This record gives sequence, structure tokens and C-alpha cells, in this order.
Amino acid sequence: MTKQIKEYISYIENFLAANHTDEENAAERELLLRRIRFYQHERIVHLLVTLAFAVFFLLALMMFLLKGGTGLLVLTALFLTLLIPYIKHYYFLENSVQKLYIYYYRIEKTQ
Repeated sequence: MTKQIKEYISYIENFLAANHTDEENAAERELLLRRIRFYQHERIVHLLVTLAFAVFFLLALMMFLLKGGTGLLVLTALFLTLLIPYIKHYYFLENSVQKLYIYYYRIEKTQ
């Protein structure tokens, strides 16, 4: 997904750098709007997964602090290890969608 979004952002930046007719701008704006909706859906899913892993991590951490034990420590470390990439990916999705909003508004202004 990261590669796909980066490629699409690069495509939109190249599109905006050139001059286009109103029809081309309107078509590209509609395509961009569809992409934004798709990426928003992806962002919501990753938000829910990230929140779930954050809750699992906190529960495992509380259990480890209350009961101790190597198994709970390993579980806590595992949830933390998984949570960090999820946060990083969600951060990327959020910033990318915000950037696409800006590009959408730029195309909208050209019409």
C-alpha cells in the first residue's frame, strides 16, 4: 500500500505540474476523489487495528506488572513490537491522505 500511495502522489504532482484542459482536470479530480475515499477506508481500518494492538499492549503490560512472569513479558514485548510498525504505517496513511486533500483542492481551483 505504501508503494502504491507514493506512486500515486508522484503521479498527481506530475499532473499538477503540467497544463490541462478543464475536462482533463475534472476527470482527474474525480479519480483523485475516488482514490481519497479508498485511502480513507484503508486509514480507518488501520486506525482500528492500531487501537486494538495498543489496547492489547496495555492489557498485557498491566497483567505483567500485576502478576509478573516471563510469558507475559514476551507477550507485552510482542504487542509492542507489532504496535510500532502499525503506528508508523497509520502515520504515513494519515499524512498521505492529507496531502491528497491539498492536491484535490489545487485541481478544484484550476477549474
